[in-house]
Formats: sequence, C-alpha cells, structure tokens
Amino acid sequence: MSEFDAIVVGSGPNGLAAGITLARQGWRVLLLEAKATVGGGMRTAELTLPGFHHDICSAIHPLGMGSPFFQSLDLAEFGLEWIQPDVPLAHPLDDGTAVALHQSLAETAAQLGEDGAMYCRLFAPLVADWDKIAREFLGPLRLPRHPLAMAKLGLRAVWPTTLLAKTLFRTEQARALFAGLAAHSIMPLEWPLTAAFGLMLGTLGHKVGWPLPRGGSQSIADALAGYFTGLGGVIVTHHEVKSLAELPPARAILLDVTPRQLLAIAGDQLPSGYRRQLENYRYGAGVFKVDWALSEPIPWRAAVCRRAGTVHLGSTLAEMALSERVIWRGKVAERPFTLVTQQSLFDDTRAPHNQHTGWAYCHVPNGSTVDMTAAIEAQVERFAPGFRDTILARHTMTTHDLQQYNPNYIGGDINGGAQNWRQLFTRPVPRLNPYSTPLPNVFICSSSTPPGGGVHGMCGFHAAQTALSNV
Repeated sequence: MSEFDAIVVGSGPNGLAAGITLARQGWRVLLLEAKATVGGGMRTAELTLPGFHHDICSAIHPLGMGSPFFQSLDLAEFGLEWIQPDVPLAHPLDDGTAVALHQSLAETAAQLGEDGAMYCRLFAPLVADWDKIAREFLGPLRLPRHPLAMAKLGLRAVWPTTLLAKTLFRTEQARALFAGLAAHSIMPLEWPLTAAFGLMLGTLGHKVGWPLPRGGSQSIADALAGYFTGLGGVIVTHHEVKSLAELPPARAILLDVTPRQLLAIAGDQLPSGYRRQLENYRYGAGVFKVDWALSEPIPWRAAVCRRAGTVHLGSTLAEMALSERVIWRGKVAERPFTLVTQQSLFDDTRAPHNQHTGWAYCHVPNGSTVDMTAAIEAQVERFAPGFRDTILARHTMTTHDLQQYNPNYIGGDINGGAQNWRQLFTRPVPRLNPYSTPLPNVFICSSSTPPGGGVHGMCGFHAAQTALSNV
C-alpha cells in the first residue's frame, strides 16, 4: 500500500491549493516539485545585483486577497504580510497627467468628469456583490447559486472591451483606464469576453486593492507550503515527474500541468479522442519581461504614478487595442502595452537603502524571439523622462526563458492557455467536469482548467474537491 492518499505534481499556487484542500480533509498528501523551491509563478530572486530582490513572474496579487480559497486560510500565521500601495493602479497619458484606480470608488470616479457617474453605476453593484460573484466566476461553468449577482457581471462581461468602453464612456481617461484593466486578458480587445477581465480587476481594486507581499511573491509560496506541511503534507523538490508509471499507487493523482505536459506524462494511457482534444488545445500569446535595479524611483511625470504599485503604459484605448491585436497576427507592437510594478516603493526588503527595483513585461506572439527591451524602456521613458539614467542593471526573460523557468508557460503563455470564449470554461477540453480525465484517479489542477491564470488557487481547490467526491 502507498504511504500517501494523494500525489500532487507541481507546486504552483494551484498545486499547493490542491494539496492543502486534500490535507484539510485528513488525506496524506505528497507534493512533488521539479525545481529547487516551491512556487511556480510565485518566486523571488536576485536577478540583477546583490540585494535587489525581483519577482520572477507574479508580482501584484488582487486575487491573492480576493479569492475564496485564499480567504479561507490564515497565511499570516505562516509569515505572509500583504502591503497595500498608496494607489493600486495609475495610467499615465501623453499630456503628462494620469488617471488612477483608487481603492475608493468615489475617488476614482471623481477624476473621470462626465464619466464618473457611469463608472460608479458599472462597478458599485459588482463591488457590493463580489463575495457572491467570486464563488461563481472563479470556478467551472455551472448553474449559478446567485443568479442576480452574476447577471450584473455577465451582461457586461461578454462584451468586447472596445465596444463596452466606447458605449459606456465618453472620455479618453475612462476608456484608457478600463482598457488597461481588460488588457490583462492578453487577447485582442475586440474579442468577446475581454471586458470580463476589466470588470473583475477593477472590482477587486475597489474591494480588496491590488496588494503585494512583503519580501516578494516567494513569501506567498512559502506561506502556502508552511500551511500544507503543518497539516502533515510532504514536499519533495528536485523531483521531475516524466511518467505516471514513476509514481507510487495513490487514491488520487493531481497534475498541476498544461495539456502538453499531460500528454507527455500520461498520453500512452489516455483514449485517442481525449488525446486529440488535448493536442488541439490553444495556447495564448507570450510575454517578454524585464527587471531593473534602479538608483532611484522611476521619475514619472504624473505625480500619482509615483504612489502606484502598478502602472499601465498604453495611453489610449486605440493604442492598447492595436498592441494587443498585432501579437495575434504574429507581430510585435512598436509601442507595446506595458505593465510596470514598483514594489520597492512600498517594501524596503526589495532593494538596498535608497535604491529600487522595477518590474515590467509586455505581450508578444507565442514563442517570440524578439528582444523587446528597447521598446519597453522607450515606453517607460515616454512617461518618465530620465528613466534610462536610473538603470544600474537589467535582467530580461524571453518566451523561451519563461518556459525554461516554468514548463507550464508554453511559448511564454503565463495563463496556461488562451482564455477566449472557447476555452474560458471548457479548458482543457469540453467536459462535464473539466478537472477530471478519462483515467479515474487522475485529475488536472493547473491554470489550464477554470478559472484560468492568476495566483488564486481556485483551479487546485476545485480539482481537489472533484477528487474528494470521486475516489
């Protein structure tokens, strides 16, 4: 007999969430991780110079505080401390001003002039009902338990971002703010359902903020690992799983992997029809990332940007829509929509005294080999003249580097697959229960299942619930 009831392969947020969910029910759980440390997308390292601590992938975590799974854990007991930036998000414009998302809905709306009232009408009901919406939206497709709350989201969420922004808002400021939120979808903003991402991230900004973890995203992974081992779970690192045959018998095996790795690990045991569906799974666009060691804070022209944890660089709805559109045609944008975070402004553990870190990425075609360093730095310089003079060192990651770092990032896709209308709720294949496979004791718990990418743990939670109900 096996020493363990369940084996979880992969220690990203969803693998850890699956392990915790099973261990809380008294299961004996073994978690296997190929790398030296747990974390997946939640790791922090000195990528540039000694003393400068950079988040390798995830950096800002609205869903870290907003997901029902994370809310069910007391991670502060295991060292996790959330920091709220003065301003969750700023979006600079070419005239030297900026529009900001404040945690206060009223303060945000006050900047938007004639669009302020509409902004409040759009977000106030969602903020009020977030706790109900979260349990529906962050899970598989099913009959809603709170249909009225979901209707408030769903009637707008299905829209393309460009259409919704132009229909609801008259000012470029409001359109740009919403488009920047929606561009986290990493899809063309003319596509249906992209508005859902803008609505979700805006709602979270007003409900829980856009916090960052003290010490880096590795702190989240370490807290989850501490919680898991405190329940009796066992973690083994430096252990790559290449085949199901390598694993000891267990009641359930949960794989924090995407379809491509599932085929490699278990393809010879899967029915041919299911294999073909996995082979047809569509991965999304990739990202190109830059980390900087800086001699001083980024010198933004707009003062509110100097108080923001996250800064979106794209100026107008039209510019961002073009940037996101061309990458799906295999091209890169001359002015890419760029996401910047500046954790060291609020967390003094990230850099030596009076020095700072910068974190940024832009979207590129899947598997792109184009070096976007100059384009990203030009975007920052555009809104922060003199930025290049503050750079002490830089570290870049191409789509290939990201996949080497985390095999789940196929072609640099950090969301585990395109989150379009075909794959948002039917990922990885159309199936009554997306976490199950044709193998009765094998389950998928990665972001290639609903609700998709992000540090929220909900994919792992739902997969573990499926295992508890079926084995």
